[in-house]
Amino acid sequence: MANLKEVRNRISSVSSTQQITKAMKMVSAAKLKRATNAIVQLRPYANKLKDLLANLSASLEDGASPYLQEREPVRVLVVVVSSNRGLAGAFNTNVIKTANNLIAEKYSEQLKAGNVSIVSIGKKSQEYYQRRKYNVIGNNNDLYLDLNFINASKITESIMQGFINGDYDRVELVYNHFRNAAIQFQVAEQLLPVPKPEAKPKEEVLKTKEAKVESQVDYILEPSQEEIVEQLIPKNIKIQLYRAVLDSNASEHGARMTAMDKATENAGDLLKALKLSYNQARQAAITTELTEIVSGAAALGG
Repeated sequence: MANLKEVRNRISSVSSTQQITKAMKMVSAAKLKRATNAIVQLRPYANKLKDLLANLSASLEDGASPYLQEREPVRVLVVVVSSNRGLAGAFNTNVIKTANNLIAEKYSEQLKAGNVSIVSIGKKSQEYYQRRKYNVIGNNNDLYLDLNFINASKITESIMQGFINGDYDRVELVYNHFRNAAIQFQVAEQLLPVPKPEAKPKEEVLKTKEAKVESQVDYILEPSQEEIVEQLIPKNIKIQLYRAVLDSNASEHGARMTAMDKATENAGDLLKALKLSYNQARQAAITTELTEIVSGAAALGG
C-alpha cells in the first residue's frame, strides 16, 4: 500500500505540473502574438533605413560623422540581449554562448587586458556576466516592463555617447533573431562604428550581362547628403538596437511556448507510465490479498 500511495502522489504532482505548463504555454502564445506584430511592423522600416544609410554613407569620409570613425578596437563593448526570466529552453544559454564565442574569437586580447565591457539587456545575461566578474555597465532589466522606442533609445544614447567620448572603440550587438515560434537563431553584428557596405567581388557583379557594372541606387537629397546622413545615423543606430530587442522579445515568447509545449507533452507521457505502474501495483496488491484469503479459508477448512 505504501508503494501505491507513493505512485498516487507522483501522479498528482505530475498532473499539477502539466496544468501549469499548459497555462504557461497559453500565456506565452498570447504574448507572442503581440510581440510578433511589433517586430513584423518595424523590421521592413529598420531594414530599409539601414540599406539607405549604407548607400549614402559609402561615399562619405570617416570624419563626416563621429559614428563612422573607424578606430583600433582597444576597448570593446558587447551588448547582450537576453530575457529576465527562464523556462524558455536554451534561449538565454544560446545568446550568451554566442557572445562568449564572439569575444573569444575577435577580442581575446582585449579581454585579457580587461578592456571588454558588457551592456546587458535582460536579467539572465546580467547575472551571468556579473558572476564571472565582467565589467557590466548599468542595469537595463526594467526595459521589458515597458518596452517602447523611447525607453530603448535611452540605452542607445548612453552607448553612443560612450563611443563618442572614446570609452569604446567598437560596439557589438548580440541577440536572438525571430523567424517563427519554433525557430530563433543568434545574431552578432557590429553596431558602432556604423559598418559600411562591403564591395562585392567582380565575379559576383559580372554574373549576368545586365550586371556588368556595379552601381548604387541614386537618391535626390534635400537639403544635402551630409546633413541628412547626420540626422539619419543616430536614428538608425537607435532603430537597430530597438529592432534587436523586439526580435529578442518575440524569440523569448516563442522559445517559452515551444518549451512549455514540450514539457506538457513529456508530462503526459510520464502520466501514462505512472498510471500503468499504479495499475500494476494495485493489481499485485489485490492478487496478494486474494491469495491470503484463499489460503486462510483452506487452512480453516482443514
